[in-house]
Amino acid sequence: MNKRTSGFEHGTASFAEKKVTWLELFYDLLFVAAVSKASHVLLHVEAGTIPLEYLSKFILIFIPIWWAWVGQSLFVNRFGQDIFSHRIFLILQLFFVLIMTASLSVNFDQYYMPFLIGYVGLRAMTAIQYLTVNKNEAADRKDTARYLGSRFWIGLVISALSLFFDSWIRYVVLYTGITIDILLPLIGRRYLVKSPINTHHLLERFSLFTLILLGESVVSILAVLQSSHWTWQSILFALLTFLLIIAMWWQYFDNVEKKVDKTIETAGQTIIYGHLFIYVSLSMIAASIQLLFLEQLNYTFMVCFIFGSVLLYFFSTSLVFHKYRRIQQRLGIFHLALLLGILGVFFAVDLFFLIPNYLIIGEMVLFFAVYAKLTT
Repeated sequence: MNKRTSGFEHGTASFAEKKVTWLELFYDLLFVAAVSKASHVLLHVEAGTIPLEYLSKFILIFIPIWWAWVGQSLFVNRFGQDIFSHRIFLILQLFFVLIMTASLSVNFDQYYMPFLIGYVGLRAMTAIQYLTVNKNEAADRKDTARYLGSRFWIGLVISALSLFFDSWIRYVVLYTGITIDILLPLIGRRYLVKSPINTHHLLERFSLFTLILLGESVVSILAVLQSSHWTWQSILFALLTFLLIIAMWWQYFDNVEKKVDKTIETAGQTIIYGHLFIYVSLSMIAASIQLLFLEQLNYTFMVCFIFGSVLLYFFSTSLVFHKYRRIQQRLGIFHLALLLGILGVFFAVDLFFLIPNYLIIGEMVLFFAVYAKLTT
């Protein structure tokens, strides 16, 4: 086996060498449909707003998708090897991904059983993988594998117990288990920092998932162009939206590629948990594009929703990458004030004056262009 793919090794050289495998990319591909189904929950409009019920359901659907993907990505990052047994585990997980994705719906009750089977199956496979590699590891890495492999069963058992309950209690039990599952790496941080993640590989994995979310915005452009007759307003809106996506891509990926120190050894939890908010904001921005064009939402609600989405993206990306950026290239108070000032001025103007949808998108393009310039 090529040493480059033989798993995690300490040292800067090995950090730079660990690459995403083709099977990991195929694994991501199956999550595209799951992300798409979750994002479409935000397109439910009633009386000019997105009801709190659907906003909540979007979050409740998205979190298990994110965590299931994160769980396997972190295992591969620390212990993954391109060998037959690890490939079999990943292929088995692909089957559970299909089950979970097929069951994603705003009608939780109707598809509850397949969703639970898919999610618990995914997480159980990851826990078993940790217990398997634990036998061949030593010292700190053995402690990390044993801790994660044994503790993850706590959340899985609690979530599985939801089968014995009905109505809203079932979901409380389910998400109690998921919450415990998500918190366990934070609780056991003392084990994880002793066997740090491969920052280069982890950022590459999360960047690829970010690309999937940006793809949802591209789909929104297609939906815009297909939902109406081509007028100069719709063409301008689509053009500006395309520029917005390019600016967001430029800001995120140039920042990751050029400004982030990938040799830093940490538990990676800022990257892991911070990206949940990045992904949620990207889904919200993708939904905003369609809803802004179709003008189905109350104007004030629409302005608040799209600016709230962009603000969440700005804060989460600033927080996630601040620690990993080289010290001389970190954003200062002036940069934060400037960017917040731009958003604040646009928001105030849009609240007091009725601004056409393409101009609102134009404001977002300008903001992300400045953000990209300052961060890349």
